[in-house]
Amino acid sequence: MKKKIAASLGLLTLLGASGAFAAQPQPWQMGMQPAATPIMEGIRWFEQYTLWFIVPITLLVTLLLAWVAVRYRASANPVPSKTSHNTVIEIIWTLGPVIVLLLLAVPSFQLLTYQYTPDEEPAMTVKATGMQWYWEYEYQDENADSPVSFSSLLLQDADRVELGKEDLSQYPRLLAVDNEVVVPVNTTVRLLVTAGDVIHSWAMPAFGVKVDAVPGRLNETWFRAEREGLYYGQCSELCGKDHAFMPIAVRVVSQDQFDQWYSAAAENLEDANRALAAAIQSAKGEEKVAGLN
Repeated sequence: MKKKIAASLGLLTLLGASGAFAAQPQPWQMGMQPAATPIMEGIRWFEQYTLWFIVPITLLVTLLLAWVAVRYRASANPVPSKTSHNTVIEIIWTLGPVIVLLLLAVPSFQLLTYQYTPDEEPAMTVKATGMQWYWEYEYQDENADSPVSFSSLLLQDADRVELGKEDLSQYPRLLAVDNEVVVPVNTTVRLLVTAGDVIHSWAMPAFGVKVDAVPGRLNETWFRAEREGLYYGQCSELCGKDHAFMPIAVRVVSQDQFDQWYSAAAENLEDANRALAAAIQSAKGEEKVAGLN
């Protein structure tokens, strides 16, 4: 299943999909966003797995209801049966649901456990604090004199030119932010989530991550993005009048790009973001030229 999903993502790339294509909602989108982490791959697999139970059960119940309505209507069955017990039917409708629930529960519990149990020690830790109505981030680094920290607010149209984010396809309205969280690709990241005022929720659909941000409480989860790109999410807990204007953005880059950004961000975050964006555009240009050749 993991190989099939990876192949699908590769096909999208070959068809010319941009880095943000799989990271944000699409018009008339019917299904989930393509998976960018092992957790989301598991969620997508479990969704398809449950359909093998949901569809047949729904059809069976519909057919039974139609059959009973037609076969046992008053005009066709004027003398109703007085049967009150049938051992075979009792066994079937007791054992059947038990077996189905077991087949659903086992992989469900395994996936739930995996969501909160990384398969390796996280290489880095990022703390996200929900505020009304923006996010604050801090990179937990014991070796740094002053850890990188910043606020991430909804990108205003008036700031697009100044920040070099005019491209609406890459920086969509109501999803783009002024400062993205930057993490390296194929790196296990521990995410600590809390809030400074009311309950919020840090949700990133492409990562399969959704964790509540509760004042006075520190919740923990993790993710490992397996492909580079710019990913968008939103606060998913009603937190006040500007709840709808509290987006989340995570930029996944190569390890070299992250190291350069992190070193520069400790001194000047705005310059570090500009340098990172320029490096990404340059790398895309080189890939395009190489593809034409």
